Amino acid sequence: MQSLSSSSGMNMNLKSVIRTPTNSCPGLTLTHRVNSTRLVIRCAYRFDSASTNVNVNNNNKGNSTSVNTNGSANPASSNFSGHIGSTRADWQSSCAILASKVVSQQQDTEKNGSAGENITAVNGHKASLDLVPIDNLPKPLSITDLSPAPKHGSKLRVAYQGVPGAFSEAAAGKAYPNCEAIPCDQFEVAFQAVELWIADRAVLPVENSLGGSIHRNYDLLLRHRLHIVGEVQFRVHHCLLALPGVRKEYLTRVISHPQALAQCENTLTRMGLNVAREAVDDTAGAAEFIAANNLLDTAAIASARAAELYGLNVLEDGIHDDSSNVTRFVMLAREPIIPRTDRPFKTSIVFAHDKGTSVLFKVLSAFAFRNISLTKIESRPHRNRPIRLVDDANVGTAKHFEYMFYVDFEASMAEVRAQNALAEVQEFTSFLRVLGSYPMDMTPWCPSRGD
Repeated sequence: MQSLSSSSGMNMNLKSVIRTPTNSCPGLTLTHRVNSTRLVIRCAYRFDSASTNVNVNNNNKGNSTSVNTNGSANPASSNFSGHIGSTRADWQSSCAILASKVVSQQQDTEKNGSAGENITAVNGHKASLDLVPIDNLPKPLSITDLSPAPKHGSKLRVAYQGVPGAFSEAAAGKAYPNCEAIPCDQFEVAFQAVELWIADRAVLPVENSLGGSIHRNYDLLLRHRLHIVGEVQFRVHHCLLALPGVRKEYLTRVISHPQALAQCENTLTRMGLNVAREAVDDTAGAAEFIAANNLLDTAAIASARAAELYGLNVLEDGIHDDSSNVTRFVMLAREPIIPRTDRPFKTSIVFAHDKGTSVLFKVLSAFAFRNISLTKIESRPHRNRPIRLVDDANVGTAKHFEYMFYVDFEASMAEVRAQNALAEVQEFTSFLRVLGSYPMDMTPWCPSRGD
């Protein structure tokens, strides 16, 4: 076996050693010692050729370098015989793996000023430490590259359903002030925007004090894996909008979101408007549609801000049937928040049972026994099994509808009573999922006298 030793002040190019032809010196073994505390690199390649003797002298500080290729290993290198590859590919692979370690040793040597400028010659080939810097290589993408967390000076991206001027946009601004609102044409697109890292949050309505629940979003909550991280209650103020110069008696049609039409139904009747009422995707979209198509016989039910954005006039202000017109929005995120007990929290769950609705009483008892107040109970058909058949020899075949139950209760998942209640609920149900445990919206609100 062959050995090569050098002083600690010598720089050595590992890449050059790998690429150096060894035709002139078959059976070469290289040993490079940086110093007693530095990395020691031993790269070997064994030939079956005849023995060869090569002597290389390094006069730096009296150190000498010797290469002996007579086929017999000296004691200094025989201890590493188990790490020597039997083929040239193994030898090159071993050197390449150690290359990254040499870079770190080279940087330490340069900082300490111990890097020399000596070049060791082996069989007439010079070797210098000239490695490719790793810092110049491209780094792999990470989650933070795809969607960086909001830092100082950056805005949180919040998705909402509708176009600019929609009530959902205003609710997003209330939930996350100074956010970057991202409009989506459908509710499911807002869910997907958060899942695909296009948006950081989504603010979507789930219920209204006049129109009731928005069933579409309850179904989407179960279909997607987003978590409820907060809620915001937004007061809705509807206006009747039309193009400049249009009078109410000229109207033949009123368009808006179905919820808005339902919330203003009685007021439109009291106004004596003999108009057709047509539903569109959202309130601000109705205003945009009128402005884009120059419709002189159509009015929209939307916000006052939508009138400013699309150049419409407010024919009638505050046309909702009830002044206590509040829509509850939930804030959705990819990850849940850590529940706390230092402020009021609300928890939302969904569950089902194979035996139908008979288990509902037992579930409600689990909360009543622990003095946990429920704020909402919503039932939705079980899409996978909408009908359950029960065979009875005496009565015949009975058909029962299968339901999923959505429940909101005033307690944090950090509280022991809430954990025990859900543990009991899980015993009675075949499916249970916590949609989120989040702070309650405690913002005080009272209707204005103008309404």
